[in-house]
Amino acid sequence: MTNIQFIAKSVNTAVLSIQNTVQLLEEDCTIPFISRYRKDKTGNLDEVQIEQIAKLQKEYEVIVKRKEAVLKSIEEQNALTPELDKKIQQSFDLQELEDFYLPFKKKKKTKADLARENGLEPLAKIIMAQNSEDVDFLASNYLNDTVINEDAALQGARDIIAEWINENIYVRKQLRRLFQRKATIATKVVKTKKDEQDAQKFSHYFDWSEPLTKAPSHRLLAMLRAENEGFIKYKVAVDSDDAYDIIDELVLKKQSPSTPHLQLAIEDSYKRLLNPAISNEALQEAKAKADANSIQVFAKNLGQLLLAPPLGEKRILAIDPGFRSGCKVVCLDEKGDLLYNETIYPHAPQNETGMAMKKIKSMVNAYQIDAISIGNGTASRETEFFIKKIAFDKPIQVFIVSEAGASVYSASKIAREEFPNFDVTVRGSVSIGRRLSDPLAELVKIDPKAIGVGQYQHDVDQTKLKEELDNTVIRCVNSVGVNINTASKHLLSYVSGIGEKLAENIVQYRSENGPFEDRKQLKKVPRLGEKAYQQGVAFIRISNAKNPLDNSAVHPEAYNIVEKMAKDLKLSVHDLIANKEKTALIKPENYITPEIGLLTLKDIIKELEKPGLDPRKSAKVFEFDPNVKTIKDLRTGMILPGIVNNITNFGCFVDIGTKESGLVHISQLKAGFVSDVNEVVKLHQQVTVKVVAVDEDRKRIQLTMVL
Repeated sequence: MTNIQFIAKSVNTAVLSIQNTVQLLEEDCTIPFISRYRKDKTGNLDEVQIEQIAKLQKEYEVIVKRKEAVLKSIEEQNALTPELDKKIQQSFDLQELEDFYLPFKKKKKTKADLARENGLEPLAKIIMAQNSEDVDFLASNYLNDTVINEDAALQGARDIIAEWINENIYVRKQLRRLFQRKATIATKVVKTKKDEQDAQKFSHYFDWSEPLTKAPSHRLLAMLRAENEGFIKYKVAVDSDDAYDIIDELVLKKQSPSTPHLQLAIEDSYKRLLNPAISNEALQEAKAKADANSIQVFAKNLGQLLLAPPLGEKRILAIDPGFRSGCKVVCLDEKGDLLYNETIYPHAPQNETGMAMKKIKSMVNAYQIDAISIGNGTASRETEFFIKKIAFDKPIQVFIVSEAGASVYSASKIAREEFPNFDVTVRGSVSIGRRLSDPLAELVKIDPKAIGVGQYQHDVDQTKLKEELDNTVIRCVNSVGVNINTASKHLLSYVSGIGEKLAENIVQYRSENGPFEDRKQLKKVPRLGEKAYQQGVAFIRISNAKNPLDNSAVHPEAYNIVEKMAKDLKLSVHDLIANKEKTALIKPENYITPEIGLLTLKDIIKELEKPGLDPRKSAKVFEFDPNVKTIKDLRTGMILPGIVNNITNFGCFVDIGTKESGLVHISQLKAGFVSDVNEVVKLHQQVTVKVVAVDEDRKRIQLTMVL
């Protein structure tokens, strides 16, 4: 099977599209570049489809590599028959390959190995053949110094048969199917841990059982975490009679004197070898699905968070609120550069409210502040009320901003490089301000796992999680585009084809030579070759460039086509851009070339209408209920405004202005059945909720959106 055939089995895409996509990937083209600028080759595949093809290509390569290793190992043992060679060559299933390899795998000395050393394999073959009339008599022929009686001989033969049954590929396949269809996962509390405080959050699983296939990802991951922390024990099992029926059918040919011995071997093989292995496989398969599900939830949330509405280039006063330690205040210019910082003490125990008001008002005037950004942590609501009491000389917008991950950023190497002369408190406040003006540019500096929008993110496969989150960040950065003259090296490193080292070189070149004036100048950056230029150039933006196309998503390879379009309309390129009336007259089919087809041309015309348009909406001011500051202020039946701050498979969490977010269960999102939370709500969406229940002791708030 070729790689294209292997991929085509799993994706519903034309073979030619797969071939061209794989070819582009092999040419080191990036996924954002392929999806945006090679649509005519891929048949308009989007980034997600291309990512899937890339993953399947890697999967194919892993299988081919494993197959070569298996064949080599069996060949070195002089055990590779033409029939086995053919079976392995034709297999493209990793699990099946491991089944073929199982009898030849180097392992610790087993009971069967000892029995073979004692010369009992011929007896095992006789029993397995089920033709002998007197097995017990035959066993007496195999006695020696280590096999002292017939029972020992028969036990040794059964050990060998048990191993054969375990290594039987058909037995394993049938049992796998049984576990996939009928396995249950059951949990029991560890009695000595039952009353521990940390155990209570898992009390649901103290005595729990359900079909493994029906356990939703969040529940399965919760059970595995509870077991990992020592609070419960779990067991994955099927009805043993069903399992024995499957093995009996494949092993027992007829009733004979061998039958009782075979039945004992079957029971031993299932209990000692097959059941532990297959049940573990079933759990790992369910865990892999739960991981994939959970990772997708995290990736969706992260994507929504990164593409949250930016306020734009405004002067911002940012506050990291606090009580005893005070509120850390910073003033930032339009580019996010730090102008000034100070600490004020408007709250208890100092209660320097009057002085703090004067200082804030003075800073707003001195630094021509347009908006105020307040972190949503401790003392957030109190700080918001304090700010709103100040009589400013001009309208000032006040925003509450999630500070999740700000402390991680403030202590990071990135923050130390940016602000070597300031402490963590100042850096954290700067992050709170910058994530209002441009969430994407600021949040790419933080490990996505620290942003807190996941579901059991620490329990899933960390390699796969990182890969998916990196892909999400890359997708978001390239969908927006990056201003090369203001972007940090961390933001630039996610641009298609650039990476960390070239991003450093771009920033270094910019600091030595001043702002980039056109895209061609990118070629002068040390070590930035033709390939990196081709992959990345169209995702960078240069505002006020001589060529207006340098501030658009049009790739330089298509500039001559745009120039021809403008010339045919008797216009300059400058006059054609954002001229909807004129772009509507362009017939894309007139400009098709061997390199650039109809799909790309339609994209170009769309881009000419609104060049460099940021796909994100603008930031909107939001206000919590002024009567609600803490969980003690909540009453059942209250109708409150809130902001969705996390999405899981079982519902969404909503910030209603208290330290604790409330849960809207999936069944309470709207009237009627909801299969996917993302169909109803998005991260940072402003919603109206009703308080259903409040548990102050456990700090849990239940909400509903069904009003």
